[in-house]
Amino acid sequence: MKYFRTSLIINPSNTNDSICRFSICPRAVLPVLLFIGSTSGMVETDQGGLSMEKKICELFAGVGGFRLGFDALKSGWDTVWFSQWEPGKKIQWAHDCYVAHFGDSPDKKGELHTDEDIASVNKADIPNHTLLVGGFPCQDYSVAHTLSSAKGIEGKKGVLWWQIRDTLIAKEPPFCLLENVDRLLKSPAKQRGRDFGVILACFAQLGYSVEWRVVNAAEYGAGQRRRRTFIFAYRNDTKYGQAMKDTSPEEIIKKDGFMSRSFPIQEMSELKTTNLPEDIVTVSDSFAFAFQPAGYMTDNHIYTATVTVSDESPILLGELLEKCKDEEYYLTSDRLQKWNYLKGAKKITRTSANGHEYVFSEGPIAFPDPWDRPARTMLTSESTLNRSSHVVADPGTGRLRILLPEEAEKIQGFPVGWTGCITSNGKAMPRRMRYFCMGNALVVPMITRMGKTLDSIIQKE
Repeated sequence: MKYFRTSLIINPSNTNDSICRFSICPRAVLPVLLFIGSTSGMVETDQGGLSMEKKICELFAGVGGFRLGFDALKSGWDTVWFSQWEPGKKIQWAHDCYVAHFGDSPDKKGELHTDEDIASVNKADIPNHTLLVGGFPCQDYSVAHTLSSAKGIEGKKGVLWWQIRDTLIAKEPPFCLLENVDRLLKSPAKQRGRDFGVILACFAQLGYSVEWRVVNAAEYGAGQRRRRTFIFAYRNDTKYGQAMKDTSPEEIIKKDGFMSRSFPIQEMSELKTTNLPEDIVTVSDSFAFAFQPAGYMTDNHIYTATVTVSDESPILLGELLEKCKDEEYYLTSDRLQKWNYLKGAKKITRTSANGHEYVFSEGPIAFPDPWDRPARTMLTSESTLNRSSHVVADPGTGRLRILLPEEAEKIQGFPVGWTGCITSNGKAMPRRMRYFCMGNALVVPMITRMGKTLDSIIQKE
């Protein structure tokens, strides 16, 4: 039997760092590592056993949708650190709103860096946590080859996925819950599935398995037809990870996994499978795959399927509208023609950059938005004069108007007036920014649903 030499760094409480070297049998390494990993983030219970702490790190926090969702459970979740920074903004409105409601979060050194570019934050200084969460932007996830990099690859500058990866490397949380737009699974157009493949490959390299689902919030009882991709990753050395190893991919996607327990389904299609290259550069350069709305990845093996959900009764837009007495929200007669044009069907002849002539067409949008359906997806441009903005008939006057900021909050599941508070900078958030923050926000009840499932998982850790 061959032995090899390794190094363990020990930090005694009353001495300087010391290095101890042991000769270890390879077969002994895995149990040792699993033991170290399995006790990370654990606290002793009154009965003398170990219990996993419920500590959250929230990246790209916005105005606190993840935190609100977990706080609503009242099951002991504690957000120990967050980060929110909007590039190019003199006043960090979202960050200041977050702090106004929850207070700021010092790092392990007692310093405040929550309103700084996450790329400048030393990930080792982030407090230890059980769960890493974040709603990160959909960007170009291709990697650049760099010989100077010790890791062999380097993500494109400014692409925020790499900050999540770096945090996973530094802190090794047992669980990770992320949110992104539904098109993540299909981007980029010239290499379908590459971007999501890069993300999955990063998780696999770090010893995580992943479940994902594209969720229409209205199908699970919310007031908005917002489709988002949720990603749940877990370390393979957790008890949950070990249990999933003994469960078939089909059963994980259909009924036994995190996503199927959070968002039950009626039926699923036959599984599509593929193997993910272990090398991230190879994934970036050549991987393409038709990811379906539901799926599972473990040990670089991908399983994915379409699913049919059993619609829960949604909240209808009419239930969320208020009577408005403020004239500034109502459509003016001189703008009505423009609104009608933007909302209507159209065919427009256009010429591409290379001189190719084509016809751009789009169908009509209901004008005004119907009361008897959930709201459409809100965007950051909500309330401006554009095709995507909601226009409703006021329940008091019957006249057409844009949404109130408070209605936008209710559509996302936030408390009324959440963005209308006096922020930590002593100023009230401008109305334009209130809509912007809600357009960027999560549908809070979806987080609470997933939090309930995670509660049951952690009880068994």
